[in-house]
Amino acid sequence: MKKHRMSASDIAFEVPVALFFGLFTLLCIFPFYYMLINSISGNDLVKTGQILFFPREIHFKNYLDIFKLKDIGNATLVTLSRTLIGTFTCVLCTTFVAYILSKKELWLGRLWRRFFVVTLYLNVGLIPWYINMQSLGLTNNFLAYVIGVVNPYNMVLAKTYIESLPQSLSESAEIDGAGPLKVFFRIILPLSKPIIATTAVFTAVLQWNSFTDTLILMQDSKLYTLQFILWRYLQSAPKVPPVMGPGGTVYIMPSITSIKMTISMVVTLPIMFVYPFFQRYFVKGIMLGAIKG
Repeated sequence: MKKHRMSASDIAFEVPVALFFGLFTLLCIFPFYYMLINSISGNDLVKTGQILFFPREIHFKNYLDIFKLKDIGNATLVTLSRTLIGTFTCVLCTTFVAYILSKKELWLGRLWRRFFVVTLYLNVGLIPWYINMQSLGLTNNFLAYVIGVVNPYNMVLAKTYIESLPQSLSESAEIDGAGPLKVFFRIILPLSKPIIATTAVFTAVLQWNSFTDTLILMQDSKLYTLQFILWRYLQSAPKVPPVMGPGGTVYIMPSITSIKMTISMVVTLPIMFVYPFFQRYFVKGIMLGAIKG
């Protein structure tokens, strides 16, 4: 097989482009690397800003201290549960609404589509949202985390993707007597894996990182999420005094910088590990969902 020889003009163009994107990639990765090396380096070195590119005096005590916090196990379980169940219900409801709105014969279809799009720009605010949640009995209730909510942005992506699918598939199923639900579950969902994976990533990130709903709606500590527990710890950490240890030794709590870096890694790494499993669908889904076919 004959190899293609690059011309001087090709090299002059591709080398700067490769260098630019290589540098851009490093700039994207460096903040996570910086958090990691500061979370595992000596706390005194971190406090004085001596950790820039390489870890020193490596230890994992900060992580052990984080996981020894009170109620951390239950909070982790609550966060995992809300992420899994909440992502499932939200993606299912969003995709179903997108399928219904993609139907040309929908009664007042244009009005309903515009109604959902308007919610991208207008927000009722925090107080009406709280009053609504309270009237529905969703304060101090795990259902507040996982109840199916239609995300307008994801709905637009899913609707556009569904409209790009061959309409003949749905029409032939309807001719054979399949109802809307059967068409949705048997035809639309299996063909919509790319956009489902895309919206699932978006939703899972929101579910995993959310803590304001816990702050506002939950008073029972059994319903606290991991992010809320760590946020409270982060708020109280600067006020924690030195502790007197055995033999009169003084134990200084980790610096606030070390705590911030460790907590950032704890809440970031799990969701980062999920992304590679959806990455092969992600690009395809976001492109097909953003450009109408």
